[in-house]
Amino acid sequence: MIKKIVIIFSLLFAASHGSADELKPFTSDGCSAFPDGTLAQNELWLSCCTAHDLAYWKGGTAIERENADIALQKCVAAVGQKEVATLMLAGVRLGGLPYLPTPFRWGYGWSYPRRYAELTAEEIEQVNKHMAKLALDKK
Repeated sequence: MIKKIVIIFSLLFAASHGSADELKPFTSDGCSAFPDGTLAQNELWLSCCTAHDLAYWKGGTAIERENADIALQKCVAAVGQKEVATLMLAGVRLGGLPYLPTPFRWGYGWSYPRRYAELTAEEIEQVNKHMAKLALDKK
């Protein structure tokens, strides 16, 4: 049994160390499994979640993820929702791990599994191309 577990983890680790795959276009599901705002203002912190999704889509290091999560907390707190911000921070810290096969995990723009890692030059180039297209689409 232990041998099978070691083989599975070895395969997952090897798969996550291969050459850069193709970055999928950016998508956002808003605040995922959390409301996008209050009953009175149903999109009050939606822009905070969209910015957070952008960071999660491209992925990167564990420190970059922590910074993205803290930025989400600060953004939601800035719209006057400190308690909600604290709850959201707890949720993303638990639910956004890159090792979970969820559509909102850290690095979800890349194929699963994707570990914490600094983006390569090729990956950064892909991110920049997608970001430029997003900017053009907003015009």
